[in-house]
Amino acid sequence: MDERAVGVIAIIIQNRTSSASLVNETLTPFADMIIGRMGLPYHERDLNLITLMIDATTDRIGSLTGKLGMIDGVTVKSTLAKL
Repeated sequence: MDERAVGVIAIIIQNRTSSASLVNETLTPFADMIIGRMGLPYHERDLNLITLMIDATTDRIGSLTGKLGMIDGVTVKSTLAKL
């Protein structure tokens, strides 16, 4: 059985006009593991800052962060508490 974890994923999107839609498309298949989401535009630096609160297996979390990290201009970090 896969380990489950609760945690936070921080996403920084540089050049929000070109990358934000790709991030949203990537998140959609993982919607069932997202407990909450907060996104803030940082217009002065042309950034979007997104925080996801998640509950899922560590494999699914790794899959999501890996896919997000492959998007050009996106930085992803996560912190998890294994349950």
